Amino acid sequence: MTEQPGGRPVFTPPVPPARNPPVQGMAEVASRRTMGAYVELGFFAPDIAEAAEPGQFVAFAVGGPTSANLLRRSIAIAGVGAGRVHVVVSAKGVGSTWLAGLELGAEVDVVGPLGRPFPLPPPGTPALLVGGGYGAAALVGLAARLRAGGHEVAAVTGAASADRLCSVPELGALAAPFVVTTDDGSAGRRGWVTQAVAELIRGAGVVYACGPMGMLRAVSDQAVAAGIPGYVAVEESMACGIGVCMTCVLPVVGADGRTRFARSCVEGPVFGGDRVRFADVGTLPADVVGADAMGLMAAPAAPPAAAPVAPPPPAAADPDHDDVTAYIGGAPPPPPPPPADRPGGTQVIRLEP
Repeated sequence: MTEQPGGRPVFTPPVPPARNPPVQGMAEVASRRTMGAYVELGFFAPDIAEAAEPGQFVAFAVGGPTSANLLRRSIAIAGVGAGRVHVVVSAKGVGSTWLAGLELGAEVDVVGPLGRPFPLPPPGTPALLVGGGYGAAALVGLAARLRAGGHEVAAVTGAASADRLCSVPELGALAAPFVVTTDDGSAGRRGWVTQAVAELIRGAGVVYACGPMGMLRAVSDQAVAAGIPGYVAVEESMACGIGVCMTCVLPVVGADGRTRFARSCVEGPVFGGDRVRFADVGTLPADVVGADAMGLMAAPAAPPAAAPVAPPPPAAADPDHDDVTAYIGGAPPPPPPPPADRPGGTQVIRLEP
C-alpha cells in the first residue's frame, strides 16, 4: 500500500481529468440574491453550464474592461440550470467585492468550466458530504448528481456562525440525514462538523468535502481512519486558473507513491484527501520530485550555526488570494517550524499576486 511520510496510508484513487474543455465568453448576471454573509449570482452562460461537472470552477475577469487587474477570480460552481451558472461570492478583497456588487444585466468575461471534478463512486455506494462555510456551495450539484444516480446521501455543513452558513436549504433537500453546526450555536448544533462526521461516517462508503484547509485535513484523517476513500476540493488561492502562475501548488502523493507539486487549478481542485500532504502545505519537502531543480522557488535552510535573521515585515495581502486559515473543527494545525528546524526541508517563497 502507498504511504505518506510517517506511514499514513494512501488508497483513494487519483482524480481523472474533466471530460469537457473550458470555453471563454461574456456572461450576463441573470439572478442575484443575498445569502447571509454571501451573495449568490447566476450568470447566463449556456456553454459553460452544459459542460460543467460538480467540483469544477469558473474564473472571472474582474473590474470591468478598463481595469488594471490582470488576475482573474476563481470561484466554485454552486449549480447549473436553464443555461445559468451559479456561484456564491464571499466579498473579501477588491476583486470579489466587485463581483459581489454586480447588478442584474451586468456582463463579465468568464472562463470555465475549469479543474477536475468530483469522481462518482461505484453504484450503490452511500456518500457523506461535508461543507465548511461557503465551500458547501460546491457540494450542492454533487448531491443532486449522486441522488440522481441512486446513491444515499448524508451531509454535514458548518460555519463559525449562522450568517456564515451556505446552501443549507439546498443541501437539506437532497441529503438525509443532514446536520448543521455552528461554532457559536447560533444555528443547528453547537460544535464542529468533525463531531457530526464521526457519527455519520460509519454508514458511508465515500466522503466528499469542500471548505477551509484545516477542515479538509481533519475530515481526510477521519476518512483514512474509517478506511474509505475521501475526496476534497481545496480552497487554495488560485490566481490565473490555468496552471501558469504556480501560486496554488500543493504536495500530493501520486499513483506511483512519489510526491509532486500539483496545481490546484489544473490537477485539482479535487484531490484524494489522503494524497494531500497537509502538514507540508506551504513548504518544499526534500522528497518532492524535482526539489533539487526548484532552488529558485525556495530559500535554502539556514546552517545550524547561523545566527537567527529577523524576518522581513509581511507584504500587504490581497484577501482574494490569501490561503484560507479558518478551521471549522477546532484550532488550526500549528505552523510548520522554521527551515532550520525542518531537516532537509526549505520554506517556499509565495509570491503575492
